[in-house]
Amino acid sequence: MNKVVIFGVGLIGGSFARSLKKAGAVGSVVGMGRSAASLQRAQELGIIDVIGSDMGEALDGADLVLLAAPVAQTEAILAAIAPHLQPGTVVTDAGSTKSDVVASARRALGGKLAQFVPGHPIAGRETNGPEAAIDDLYVGKKVVLTALDENAEADVERVAAAWRACDAIIHRLTPQEHDKVFAAVSHLPHLLAYALVDDIANKPHADLLFQYAASGFRDFTRIAGSSPEMWRDISLANQSALLTELDSYLAQLTGLRARLAAGDGAGLESVYNNAQRARHQWITAIEAAEAPPSQDKAD
Repeated sequence: MNKVVIFGVGLIGGSFARSLKKAGAVGSVVGMGRSAASLQRAQELGIIDVIGSDMGEALDGADLVLLAAPVAQTEAILAAIAPHLQPGTVVTDAGSTKSDVVASARRALGGKLAQFVPGHPIAGRETNGPEAAIDDLYVGKKVVLTALDENAEADVERVAAAWRACDAIIHRLTPQEHDKVFAAVSHLPHLLAYALVDDIANKPHADLLFQYAASGFRDFTRIAGSSPEMWRDISLANQSALLTELDSYLAQLTGLRARLAAGDGAGLESVYNNAQRARHQWITAIEAAEAPPSQDKAD
């Protein structure tokens, strides 16, 4: 690709740029965003080549546009892009919710909707900003594309090829499937991590509690270090599916509380055993998928 435009040059957008550059898959990267300081820092770090100031100029001749801003900004950004979107340009996003993003795209892009291919890279760190961007964030990670009926397969492939250049693995789901899946395995865990840390922090003896919090607490709550603005937007954008998962989890907690109150050790152990077994099977499957293919040795 000769030219890629990225809205949001922090961890996700910045790592995308760094990865493409490392792979030699892009000629020039133009950065766009709300923060002049972040854009300046991204240019200083070599993440972007040009700071975009004029929308028409930034999009002129662009092969690909990535929206890596909080999902609540999606519609406004797409509406600003629409008048300048040329026929040869494909737009994608990195949002953690998809149904709301697709609805925003339909409203903002109108007849140019076919040029928008929704996506979601399943990768992250607990740090934010241009300094957090790394060139191997997406290596071996999944990227889910939720292609629309209106998309040309060649445009979907352009987005897929860009992510493959980052050494990511492409998966496909519908927007609705995506949101149900990630409400359970991503959005709910973030909500729980934030809730636990907030609960501890609001206790009168919080300093004492944090003093003795060790690796288990750190690992469980690592994701509470993520961007609050981003996760506020994700929670609200996927409200329905997240509420369903939260209600299910509350029912599980109620059941555990009843077992604990009744001194039902066997009942608690049964839940713990099932969880341990399921996690072991999940980790084993991941390790098998990531293992290099075996090669027969010559005699």
